[in-house]
Amino acid sequence: MTNANQNMRMTRTGPGEPAGALLRRYWQPVALIDELDDVRPVKAVKVLGQDFVVFRDEEGRYGLLDRDCPHRGADLAFGRREDGGLRCPFHGWLFDVTGQCREIPTEPEGSTLCTRVKQRAHPVVLKSGILFAYLGEGDPPAFAEFDCFVAPDSHVFAFKGHIACNWLQALEVGIDPAHASFLHRFYEDENPSDAYGRQFRANSADSDMPMTRVLREFVRPQIDVESTDYGLRLLARRELGNGKTHVRVTNLVFPQAFVIPLSADMTITQWHVPIDEVNCYWYAIFTSFAGEVDKAQMRAQRLQLYTLPDYLSRKNKANNYGFDPLEQKTRTFTGMGFDINVHDQWAVEGQGPIHDRTREHLVDSDKAIVAYRKMLMDAIRQVETGSASPLMVLDAGTARRLTGPITVDGIAATADWQAYWRRADAKKRQSAPWSNAPARAAV
Repeated sequence: MTNANQNMRMTRTGPGEPAGALLRRYWQPVALIDELDDVRPVKAVKVLGQDFVVFRDEEGRYGLLDRDCPHRGADLAFGRREDGGLRCPFHGWLFDVTGQCREIPTEPEGSTLCTRVKQRAHPVVLKSGILFAYLGEGDPPAFAEFDCFVAPDSHVFAFKGHIACNWLQALEVGIDPAHASFLHRFYEDENPSDAYGRQFRANSADSDMPMTRVLREFVRPQIDVESTDYGLRLLARRELGNGKTHVRVTNLVFPQAFVIPLSADMTITQWHVPIDEVNCYWYAIFTSFAGEVDKAQMRAQRLQLYTLPDYLSRKNKANNYGFDPLEQKTRTFTGMGFDINVHDQWAVEGQGPIHDRTREHLVDSDKAIVAYRKMLMDAIRQVETGSASPLMVLDAGTARRLTGPITVDGIAATADWQAYWRRADAKKRQSAPWSNAPARAAV
C-alpha cells in the first residue's frame, strides 16, 4: 500500500519537490507545433508548475523563456516577435531564443547594459510535431531512437488534451490492461472500415475479430510485467478458446509515457505532463507503419471532441461527461459516448485532484502499477542522493540502441503466443517504408 508521504513524493512536481526534481531530468512536451501558427508563433505555457513563453523567431529557431520580463516582471507572452527575438511591450527590451537581452532601447546611446542581462531560457527541440523542452540543470539527455522520433513527418501526427487532475493518476490508467474490458466496452461492433484513427475499433491483427468483441467477451486478462532498459513491458493475454489467444503488448517508457497499439499498423506514444499539481496534458504521437498518416482526418476527428486553444474536452465534469443512461443500457458500458479519452478522463478526474492512494485496494491486475510506483520512488531517491543516474537519462550511444518499442495487438495460436508477439512486430516493421527493419529490430 502507498502511504501518504510516498503519495506526496510521487505526485508533487513543482520546483523543489521530489518528483519535480526527477521530471526535470527529462525532456518535457510543452506545446504542439500547431499551436505556434504563422500569424503569431508565441504562446504562454505552464509546465511543472512554472510559467514560460515559447516562441519561434523569424529565422525559425525555437525558444522557451521564463514568462516574466527580468526588467519589471511584465508578461512576455504578449511580447512582439521582431528583430530576431521577443520584445517586451512595456519598455521594449528584446530577448533572443537563448534568453540573451539584445536591446534596451530606453538606455543612453552606447550603453552595453543589455550584454549583461539574460532571461532564463531552456533548450527546445521539435520532434514529430511536439516541442520538447529541457527544464533541468546541466546537459539534457539524448532522445531514444523510438519509432515516434525516427519516422518521417508524413508518418506521424501529434495532438494533446487537458485533464483536470494530477499527472500520475492520468498516466496510471495507461498501464492498466484490465480496465479496457469495462471502461471501454462497446455493445456493438462497428464497421472496421470506419476504424481509422480510433482506438479499439479495428480488427486485431491476424484475425477477423474486432477488438471491441475481444474486450467485451473476454474480461479476465492474464498480465505479465517485464522490466526493460526503457521501463516496463506489459503482456496481456485473453484466452479465446479453440486454441487461440489474444495478445496485447504495451509499454511504460520511464518516467511518464506509454506506447500502445492503436491498430495493427499504428501506435500511440503518449506522455502525461504536469501543468501544475491538479492539471495535466496528455501529448500523443500517432505513428503509422503503413501508409502516410491522414493528418487532416486525424485532426478533424479530434477537433470534434476538443476545443481550442486549450484543448479541453467537450465532454467533461461540467456536463457529466455527456452521460446518457439509455446509452449506458444499450450501447456503451459508461454511457459517456465512444471516445475512450472521455472514459479515461472521467475515471481519473473522479479520483479527485490528487488521488489518495492510501485508500486503495490493489489486486493482481494492478501489478504494472505496483512495479511502476516502485520504479518511480527508486528514481526519486537516486536524484535526491545523487547515487545513480535515473533510468532513461540517456547518453547518445545508449539512446541509439533503444529502438521500437514492440507493440502488438493480435491473435495467436495459444501454444505459440510467446513467439508470436515478436514475430508480429517484426512483420509490421518490414512493411514500414521508414523503419529499415533488419537494422532496427525493436526492443
